[in-house]
Amino acid sequence: MSAATAPSAAVGRRTLAVLLLIPVVAALVLAVFAWPAARIAPRDLPIGVAGPAAAAEAVERGLGRHAGAFEIHRYADAGAARAAIEDRDVYGAVVVTPGGTELLTASAGSPVVAGLLREAVTAQAPAGAPVAVTDVVAAPAGDPRGAVLGASLLPLALAGAATGVVTVLLGLRGARAAAVLAGASALAGLVGAALADSWLGALTGDWWAEAGILGLTVLAIGSAFAGLATLLGKPGFGLGAALTILLGNAFSGMSSAPELLPTGVGALGQWLPPGAAGSALRSVSAFDGAAAGRPVLVLALWAAAGLAATALGARRRTEAAPAPERVPAPVPVN
Repeated sequence: MSAATAPSAAVGRRTLAVLLLIPVVAALVLAVFAWPAARIAPRDLPIGVAGPAAAAEAVERGLGRHAGAFEIHRYADAGAARAAIEDRDVYGAVVVTPGGTELLTASAGSPVVAGLLREAVTAQAPAGAPVAVTDVVAAPAGDPRGAVLGASLLPLALAGAATGVVTVLLGLRGARAAAVLAGASALAGLVGAALADSWLGALTGDWWAEAGILGLTVLAIGSAFAGLATLLGKPGFGLGAALTILLGNAFSGMSSAPELLPTGVGALGQWLPPGAAGSALRSVSAFDGAAAGRPVLVLALWAAAGLAATALGARRRTEAAPAPERVPAPVPVN
């Protein structure tokens, strides 16, 4: 092969590699997002049952026909069941009274689950016995189907990714990198709360708590990008994108609920920043912070680990950098 044809052959191989790689990547992304969505079904979905023992047992047996679908919690009365819903222990509850059956739901926790419970309980009710439905914690009027809240995770992930990438590309290290990551994340949280709460009305809880969750989410993702890239170089950006943008969003369960995703997928998603952010936002927005502790801890751990990795990677690079060559001072000539 002549020297003239060698570059052409190399360009041809790279072109072929790109043509083969693009369909593989597209298929992978499509599978990651489409597979959980195509397998949505209740899996150990926590719901409550309250009422007289005999009637409650009958309801429990009826729900038990859906093998593995529901995790039943028994409560003494409607008040206890309602409190469990407000504490986010269960998604809803069936209350049996002498006057009939009542279904308590929480569309703010998941409109999809609220609709699923309505269908399941109505289907097993005796003919001619209507089921009264009470939405204990209703979704906000600005986002009745949870579409805005579900769609907010990807922009948060992209904002965090951009923050981490820019921090690394600018060559920021140590305390300066941490300050930039924290400052940009705080500003993103304030802007996000202004848009989602003050403008769209998709969030209706404590404004500052919502801004804090949004900012912590951006910090968790941004510091993860910065830390992985500082430790691993350019491959760190790819790993950060796979964890926080690809898997994190696909496995978050925000458009439905973690318990509706394939076994293991929903649980994994809650350990990734987007899934934890979604759960925390639901808690502070509609449930007065109930059950927000665990997802907030997950976000804080990601942020702390990312900042630590950024500092460690910067230190390693500094130690590995060659020392400047010392030039001997010229000898004076008398």
